[in-house]
Amino acid sequence: MKSGTFFGGVHPRYEKDLAGGRPIETMPLPARLVVPFAQNLGAAPKPVVKKGDEVKRGQLIAEPQGFVSVPLHAPTSGVVQAIDVFPHPVGADLPAVVIVPDGKDEWAPGLNVERDAGDLGADALRGVIRDAGLVGMGGAAFPTHVKLSPPKDKPIDVLVLNGAECEPYLTADHRLMAERPAEIVEGASWFAKALGVENVIVAVEKNKPDAIAAMRPAAEARGYAVRALDVVYPQGAERQLIFALTGRRVPAGGLPMDVGVLVQNVGTCYAAFEAVRRNRPLTERVVCVTGRGVANPKNVLARIGTTFGDAIAFCGGLREDAGKIIGGGPMMGVAQYSLDAPVTKGTSGIVVLTRREAVQYAGDPCIRCGRCLRACPMLLNPSVLSVYAERLRFDETAAHHVLDCIECGCCAYVCPSRRPMVHHFRRAKAEIRKKQARAV
Repeated sequence: MKSGTFFGGVHPRYEKDLAGGRPIETMPLPARLVVPFAQNLGAAPKPVVKKGDEVKRGQLIAEPQGFVSVPLHAPTSGVVQAIDVFPHPVGADLPAVVIVPDGKDEWAPGLNVERDAGDLGADALRGVIRDAGLVGMGGAAFPTHVKLSPPKDKPIDVLVLNGAECEPYLTADHRLMAERPAEIVEGASWFAKALGVENVIVAVEKNKPDAIAAMRPAAEARGYAVRALDVVYPQGAERQLIFALTGRRVPAGGLPMDVGVLVQNVGTCYAAFEAVRRNRPLTERVVCVTGRGVANPKNVLARIGTTFGDAIAFCGGLREDAGKIIGGGPMMGVAQYSLDAPVTKGTSGIVVLTRREAVQYAGDPCIRCGRCLRACPMLLNPSVLSVYAERLRFDETAAHHVLDCIECGCCAYVCPSRRPMVHHFRRAKAEIRKKQARAV
């Protein structure tokens, strides 16, 4: 294994040329916005508005419930039409607030104003980031202020800006880096200040040369390094990225802070710039709407709560041979059952595959070929894990470290029997956690 990479991984067809050259376009406000409360890992915020209330953009509409939770803000000005359950990109119906825009897009008082943030200390910066509702925007949606608050016995000495964007098709981070590098780097500087870190590394895969060229001068002006990484999936996974950059191994069951590293997505860095410099809560994000099943693939700046249907319509609508719509990328994303599912803080892409491209999992028996062992970047045995999970032997999956699975999908990608490996592992994890919760 050569330096700067990691064990395993795969090389899928990346298909990034579909949208990689398309500049970010701002979507017009849709007729309604469906804003789910569950948009962060941890406790979902509790609504503080009711049907009929008038709201302004950036106004608090749900308050956090505990430390591992973040507030939720109105993505535009308008009227609360309903609070009910609606389709969610995770594949379930969950509570959400429906806001009908008034067309004025007025900010709440005191917001959207330039701020001189140079005098803000670490605690104040974490407070601003918390109050702005920031979460990891690469998909995990972990509250950012929690990441920026490591225990005193786990000091951070390396901050990594994750611009790898290794998922096939997706180009939202690519376009942000190419178009707004200075803003991303300034946002990262606030993270570095909150952590007391000087060693900052910007990690970008080599298939984004224009993003590397844009980020390098902005980063180097602050003394940060830019590393161009080999193109291999899942290069952007935290553990693999940390090992490729530093040679440090995050222990099984551990976190990046256990090896003195913190990783933040470049989209989250941009949101930090907006929050700290411009006093703007997180109300919009860049989403890549792409795939051969959509008429005109684009990178769009969409309000949180924009439905997948409205985003696809802005991109020319579905082609006749559209066969599957995925929230996120094709490797780790979730197939959607409704176009009413909305863009959330963690929605980096909407991929529309044609019927011919859509993989149909057969679930045939494992033939013990060993391909998944060679592909797994976590050094697990997916074939054994999937058989145990299939037979509902969840204790055995725990003993074989299923909880260390990062659900990257490499095993399913290389499986000649087309076994739904990740689906098995997700169920096994859920059953193990249920048992753990009952034991408390």
